Amino acid sequence: MAASVLRSACGSRLLGIPGLGRRRPPRGLWARARWLPGPARSGRSVAAASGRDASGTDRYCLELLRKRDYEGYLCSLLFPTESRSSAFALRAFNVELAQVKDSVSEKTIGLMRMQFWKKTVDDIYCDSPPPQPVAIELWKAVKRHNLTKRWLMKIIDEREKNLDDRAYCNIQELENYAENTQSSLLYLTLEVLGVKDLHADHVASHVGKAQGIVTCLRATPYHGSRRRVLLPMDVCVLHGVSQEDFLRKNQDKNVRDVIYDIASQAHVHLNHARSFHKSVPVKAFPAFLQTLHTAPGDGRDCFPPCSSVYSQVALEDYLKKIQQVDFDIFHPSLQRKNTLLPLFLYIQSWRKRY
Repeated sequence: MAASVLRSACGSRLLGIPGLGRRRPPRGLWARARWLPGPARSGRSVAAASGRDASGTDRYCLELLRKRDYEGYLCSLLFPTESRSSAFALRAFNVELAQVKDSVSEKTIGLMRMQFWKKTVDDIYCDSPPPQPVAIELWKAVKRHNLTKRWLMKIIDEREKNLDDRAYCNIQELENYAENTQSSLLYLTLEVLGVKDLHADHVASHVGKAQGIVTCLRATPYHGSRRRVLLPMDVCVLHGVSQEDFLRKNQDKNVRDVIYDIASQAHVHLNHARSFHKSVPVKAFPAFLQTLHTAPGDGRDCFPPCSSVYSQVALEDYLKKIQQVDFDIFHPSLQRKNTLLPLFLYIQSWRKRY
C-alpha cells in the first residue's frame, strides 16, 4: 500500500504537507475576499451573485448550494462569468443526489428518487426536462456546453448502488466510489470551462479520489453517532481494529494507524494531482479549487440532514489538522469550520494554483 511506503520512507507519521506560501496578494484583495457572499446572506445577495437577470430556477440552485454546499457555492462564484451558472447547476445536481440517502426513510424510496433523476437526464438529452428547477438549469448547461451524458449517469448509478449502509471492502472500493462520483463531477466541470486536456483529466481523477477519501474520514464521527462505520475493512483488519473500536471512540495506536494509512492515501492522490500543475491549462484551474474543500455527499460520505458542517473543511487543511492531532479522528478541532475559507479560495484563485 502507498501509505506503508510513505511510513517506511519517513519513519514517522508525517504526511509532509508544506505550509502556505508567504507571498502576499495585491493590496485590496483581502478586502474584496471579505465580501464574498456568506451562508447567512439574504436571497437578494444570492440572486446578485449570478447576475441581474437571474431566473427563478437559477436562484433556486444558488440558494440550495448556499445552504447545503457552501464551499461549492464559493468556488462557483470564482468561475468565469460565462461558466458560472452551469457550474451552479452541476453542483446543485450533485447536492440533490447526495441528500437522497438522508432524506428518505426506506431504501425503496431512495431508489425511486434515483430513478427519477435517471429519467430526468434522459429527458434533458431529448430537450424535454421536467419542471424542476435543478433539472431546468442542468438542461441549460447541457445545451450550452454539450456535456457528456455518461458522467451524469455514472454519478447517479454510483450513488444508487451505495444507498446501503455498508463499509467499503477495501481502499480501492472507496477510490472507485470517489472516481465515479467526485471525479465524474470534475470531468463535467472541465467541460463547462471548455477544457479538453489529458493532464487536466488526470488531475480531476486524483483530486476526486482525494476528496472521497477525506470526506469519508471527516464523516466518521457522524457515522459513528448513527452506529455506522464505513472505513475500508481491509485497512482495519490489517491493524487489528474492529468497527466497535470506532463506535466506542477508541483512541489506541492501532485505531490511529488505520486513520494514518487512509489519510496517507488521500495525500498521495493530492500530490499526484499537483505534479501535473505545470502541464494543466490555466483555464482549468477553477475546477481544482476543490483541493481546498470536500464535497457534499450522502449518508456514506458527508453531512447529517439539514447541515453542511461535514463539508466545511479544506482537503489540505484537514490533512494538516489530523496530522497535528496525531490522527485522532474524534478530536474536536477536526469538526470546526474554517472561517477563513472564502479568503483562502480567493487567494488560490488569484495565484492560479490548486
